[in-house]
Amino acid sequence: MDNPIRTGAVTPAGSAGSGVVGDGPDWLGCLWEVCGLLWPPPAVVRGEGGGLGWAHPGVVLRRWRRGRGVRAGGEFVLVPGIGRPPLVVPAARRAGAAAVRRYSVQRSRAARWALGGVSLALAGGLGGMVRCGRLWVSAPAGADTIEAYLSSVMSCEVRVSLYLGPARANRKPVLQLLTGAGETAGFAKIGINALTSGLVRAERESLARLSRAGLSQITVPEVLHYGMWHGLDVLVLSALPTRLRGRPVPAARLAAAMGELAGVGGLRREPLAGSGYLGQLWSRLAATGEGGEQAVLLRALEELTARAGATVLTFGAWHGDWAPWNMASTGHGLVVWDWERFTRGVPLGFDALHYWLQAEVGPGHRDPQPAAAGCPQRAPQLLAPFGIAAAEARLTAALYMTDLATRYLADRQAQAGARLGDPGTWLIPAITSTIATL
Repeated sequence: MDNPIRTGAVTPAGSAGSGVVGDGPDWLGCLWEVCGLLWPPPAVVRGEGGGLGWAHPGVVLRRWRRGRGVRAGGEFVLVPGIGRPPLVVPAARRAGAAAVRRYSVQRSRAARWALGGVSLALAGGLGGMVRCGRLWVSAPAGADTIEAYLSSVMSCEVRVSLYLGPARANRKPVLQLLTGAGETAGFAKIGINALTSGLVRAERESLARLSRAGLSQITVPEVLHYGMWHGLDVLVLSALPTRLRGRPVPAARLAAAMGELAGVGGLRREPLAGSGYLGQLWSRLAATGEGGEQAVLLRALEELTARAGATVLTFGAWHGDWAPWNMASTGHGLVVWDWERFTRGVPLGFDALHYWLQAEVGPGHRDPQPAAAGCPQRAPQLLAPFGIAAAEARLTAALYMTDLATRYLADRQAQAGARLGDPGTWLIPAITSTIATL
């Protein structure tokens, strides 16, 4: 029977009955699009198995004979993520097993046990027993694929493991670069549209600044390469020692690290109403486009300014997405990654509030609406290590949630299908109720 062959053209795919593994029908269309970008013609990508509905309009059908035209290492396994889209790993024993091990470090205990079994199966050459779908890449010698490009950049042959993550506006390919021995040579982030390309460039600039900041309590990735390939932004970063993860993070250590980061570029104190931060927040919110949620936020920000604009706040830098899954605690300090949202000139304490709220609303955790409502209530306790008084802490929480809601609107997260992408369902009610008490 003929099998569907992907030739590099981007075609929307998926339907309610397609039986797609992972993040709903959106996963299949996203995978096809990314395959077409990373392995452009004359490369050909074929997928099958795992209940995937891979035949859809625009896919060229050719007779496929397994092994014909497939270069060594051109086979990938789709490893199911528990409650997440699958991870695409090389079928080669060492590389595939290493990719799954690295991926499992950041998951729950149950997920680590399940993925550990997959890793052992791949390492033992039993990848055929992993019943979750396959990809085959066929490319003639000298074809300009992402692996050829990255091998040239790294000055050694690398295979890639691919993770896309759940549906959201800023979803982009993140590639683990693996040697034949199964060692991780680095990670590559690929900007595939205006938003993700801007974030990739922003992370490059942020890491360049942080590399000169003399941080003692935080380790950040090193930029190994930045370049354009087929019109896509490609950022290659060094691998961080996440396998040392597992140590509990003492609250004092976390606060000290966040305080050190806040001081990058210096701290300043000034009234909120005359601050550059408030002006930028107004501009960002105004640029999100007309809509009911934007109108509510504009009125809320106006009321906040009238009630608390004279309050003097401390402004500094923040990571922008410092969540439990973007860091590891090691014997040598904290390892923190994903710096694409790093920003200077925000109210001190944003990182601490974001870390707490994201831990509360992460997958499998509490309802986001009561979590958001609880953020201002917890703010005095969370921000006390930074010397922030209770009233100032609640104001900072209102500003933080407004900033986050503005980001979601600007990025159009709800339209992209992000789980928490609609701020009107959880953030905005908490913002308006908090401002009313300032």
